[in-house]
Amino acid sequence: MITDRTGPQDHVTSTRDKSVLAVRAGRAFDGRAAVPGGALVLCVGSRIIGVEPSATRAPAGWPVAEFPNATVLPGLIDCHVHLCGDSRNGALDRLAGYSDPELDQVIEAALRAQLHAGVTTVRDLGDRQWAVLNWRQRATAVLFSPTIVASGPPITTRGGHCWHLGGQADSPDELRGAVRQRAERGADVIKVMASGGVMTAGTDVLACQYSLEQLRAVVDEAHARGLAVTTHAHGLPAVVQAVDAGADGIEHCSCLTEHGIEQPGPLLERIAANKIIVCPTMGKVPGVRPPAGVAAMTQRTGTTWETRQAMTARLHRAGVTLVSGVDAGISDGKPHGILALAIADLVAAGIPAGYALASATSLAAEACGLSGRKGLLRAGYDADLIVVDGDPLTDIRALDSVRAVYVHGQAVPPEAAAIPAATSGSDSHSQ
Repeated sequence: MITDRTGPQDHVTSTRDKSVLAVRAGRAFDGRAAVPGGALVLCVGSRIIGVEPSATRAPAGWPVAEFPNATVLPGLIDCHVHLCGDSRNGALDRLAGYSDPELDQVIEAALRAQLHAGVTTVRDLGDRQWAVLNWRQRATAVLFSPTIVASGPPITTRGGHCWHLGGQADSPDELRGAVRQRAERGADVIKVMASGGVMTAGTDVLACQYSLEQLRAVVDEAHARGLAVTTHAHGLPAVVQAVDAGADGIEHCSCLTEHGIEQPGPLLERIAANKIIVCPTMGKVPGVRPPAGVAAMTQRTGTTWETRQAMTARLHRAGVTLVSGVDAGISDGKPHGILALAIADLVAAGIPAGYALASATSLAAEACGLSGRKGLLRAGYDADLIVVDGDPLTDIRALDSVRAVYVHGQAVPPEAAAIPAATSGSDSHSQ
């Protein structure tokens, strides 16, 4: 049982002029493990002040949301989204044609979809020309929106993967300048394209885009400014390079070669030993035809979704920290709001359900630089909660049945999910 040192009645005197809420559920997952017998989560204002046994009486006068047959858990965190992506094939190519007001609408629709799915925090890993950071900065009053952790435009080579988003830089001096620019603009994390990508014509998904010296320049400058670096890396050489450069995270980590996925044991051991966090970007809508670039890549390398699931299982067995993120918004098969499918893919790979849930709560908060603030049901943490029907520890599909979403202690009405304002993650840089 997790509880504050004081009992629920002791908090009554501290709630003056603040909204109060109690959420009682027959089951609870605290971000790391099940809470036996469920829980009563007490929230004052935007914070959790206590997590008590479900049989505990709520303080007098407090509204209590009762969910006897459901599970309460921390709000989910999608660690890899593109809020500028409109969730249709060709989304990244289409970005150049959107006006700024149109792009704002795309961002807001993405946030709504995420929030409806129980995602209360997103890590945006690539916008167009600062669109997400600008949108977040303009927001002055929060209604209902996920917290946004953001990288700004991904750093890439001239003509490299996602070059049209505005992050081209080549020489070590240019790369260091790109990192400084992002730090000055309030980015929370640095995203760099270590390999080519399937969504950008003319780039090679199996090849490195930068030299080791160039990638180290990015990492060294970012670390000097207190920012973490996560690398887009599909090809095996790019994964090795990201490890050699001292990156903090690897997106996809596909370890692709011309002969399929190859995951040398010593490489996996190094990833685990260096505490590099991997987001394998699982999750896709069943039955949707993949974009042409994805189809070509899978044919070239002989990979399947099942081999990708097996890839994540090998990473887990090697002790690598995995977090869940969809690469949401980039295509019909990867729209916003399907994080539950990414979590379910981990379970399908044989990873325990408790770890899979942690990959989208406590472990995800660590990846986003939000440890101590999000990802756990703990006193002092943000009151971002979701309630789902059933028990996701025994049937991960329960995450598809979201009963209630709470952001900063406020219940999100179905018709009001997200917007017109954002919650900045910029006061807590990713470590």
